[in-house]
Amino acid sequence: MKHLRSAGLGLLGLAGLLPGAAMAAEIDGAALSVLWGVPFAGVLLSIALMPLLAPTVWHHHFGKITAAWALAFLLPFALAFGVGAAGVHLVHALVAEYVPFVILLTALYTVAGGIYIRGNLRGTPLLNTGILAIGAVLASFMGTTGASMLLIRPLIRANDNRKHVAHVVVFFIFIVSNAGGSLTPLGDPPLFLGFLKGVDFSWTLRQIFPETLFLVGVLLVIFYLLDSWYASRNGERKAVDPTPDNATPTQLGFDGKFNFVLLGVVVFLVLMSGLWKSAVVFDVMGTEVGLPGLVRDVGLIGVALLSLWITPAVVHERNQFGWGPMQEVAKLFAGIFLTIIPVIAMLKAGVDGPFGAIVRAVTNPDGTPNPAMYFWATGALSSFLDNAPTYLVFFNTAGGDAQVLMTSMAATLSAISAGAVFMGANTYIGNAPNMMVKAIAEDRGVRMPSFFGYMAWSFGILVPLFVVMTFIWYR
Repeated sequence: MKHLRSAGLGLLGLAGLLPGAAMAAEIDGAALSVLWGVPFAGVLLSIALMPLLAPTVWHHHFGKITAAWALAFLLPFALAFGVGAAGVHLVHALVAEYVPFVILLTALYTVAGGIYIRGNLRGTPLLNTGILAIGAVLASFMGTTGASMLLIRPLIRANDNRKHVAHVVVFFIFIVSNAGGSLTPLGDPPLFLGFLKGVDFSWTLRQIFPETLFLVGVLLVIFYLLDSWYASRNGERKAVDPTPDNATPTQLGFDGKFNFVLLGVVVFLVLMSGLWKSAVVFDVMGTEVGLPGLVRDVGLIGVALLSLWITPAVVHERNQFGWGPMQEVAKLFAGIFLTIIPVIAMLKAGVDGPFGAIVRAVTNPDGTPNPAMYFWATGALSSFLDNAPTYLVFFNTAGGDAQVLMTSMAATLSAISAGAVFMGANTYIGNAPNMMVKAIAEDRGVRMPSFFGYMAWSFGILVPLFVVMTFIWYR
């Protein structure tokens, strides 16, 4: 779920992490059985397997299936710990995490959907590689979600006359929706959380720029070679171009330009809610909701409504703007946010919890931290869980002192930061933009890989690069 509580969001996941959303009564993760993680595993397996085994059932009933897994957690939890405790954690998950998550994601989806990039771009290997490179730069400054929502539609449109497009979207997820957001706290929620914990705003830019340059650079080269091979094959171009030159203006430009201003407002609201300290706090069944968070969420709703109001209908029509992808992600993540509650609690229990072996594995026999293990442990969990809490777990495991981590333990903090951001690309659920991009691509007729099919791409391309990075930077 790097997906933001992770939001990945680049900025997406920040909504659920800011000071206005204090934790409700904590679950004692050390006392929980791993069986409490079954509903969460059920959600993941449903997302992975049902589109393959029962595609029609999944397409029409994925919301009901996700809700069933959520109830499979909530009802036993209510029986074991009481209806009151279940209500407290349900409200916390909704009010402090899920609702802000959906509000921010909806605002970004709406604003980006109101920007139409004119011009009949041709999906050549060079152009596609250029768009991915631009997206990688934008991701660290407008968030992986913002950059993804802005660029995925024109990229798909540029390649609508090609038969093989799935690999383009897969590399877009690798580069724009994940790796590109690693250089500033604006790019991905874990880094913003580190910023709130005292890590300098420019520390990640200074510290993991070489790793980011290596990963993004190698991925761009691999993509260019692969896309060139596809483009050179006979029959790659469709007989009929869906957007011929005489139907689409060839001059590059933007419609819906005011949405760029609104995108800046979104970034401002998220940063404001993280940096503004206010004593005004509202209690909602044990969950503290601060004034900055409320102002942020109300402002984001206003931004989305304003975008819908001022954006000409023709822009939405040209962008094929619709609510289907947003509804799919909202329903799936509702189940993920609920069923992940006990999993995060067990992780937070550290060495005393069911996952204590994972926490112990990151420490050498002499008690010193092992950067390589921090990189892989943080990354492995961030591939399937929320990368922001995962980042925080290992940040605290390494001592939790930002000044020490930025200096004498810089290699450890670099490993934690890189693992949380980079490895969100390992699965569709590793970061919220991943699922959004997949849904938009499928909505436009791109046959995307299945859950495990996508992992074949990520394990075949990304994991070997992560191994190389381990030997270069985290030995």
